[in-house]
Amino acid sequence: MSTELEVVKAWHDVVNAGDIDRLATLVHEDIEVGGPRGSGYGIALLRDWVVRAGVRFEPQRFFQRGDEVVVEQRAIWRLPETGETGEPQKVASSFLVRGGRVQRVMRYPDLGTALTVAELDESNAVPEGSDGR
Repeated sequence: MSTELEVVKAWHDVVNAGDIDRLATLVHEDIEVGGPRGSGYGIALLRDWVVRAGVRFEPQRFFQRGDEVVVEQRAIWRLPETGETGEPQKVASSFLVRGGRVQRVMRYPDLGTALTVAELDESNAVPEGSDGR
């Protein structure tokens, strides 16, 4: 398994655990974080989002070329009105991993969009079992 995939897997594990201190060790200080509401920079923004969103990402499939990794995910958010979990949604995130740390993470509404933006396709799929899951 590549270093980039290891970092992206670890990112999922610590986000799902809500371990924001460990998360800070996996990302660049000036990480770019983006999603449907736009993007911004910095560890503080990422920490705030992890705490506020209460999201869990279950990786489904990985795609990689060099330092670009796209992950199709099953995402479950905590509903702000009730604190209960909402219905699972299929989303995808792209990661740019440099120097063993995530430099950019962007969430997209679907896998096709994430692959297009990252300039990846099905030929960049990581074979099942080689991601350690």
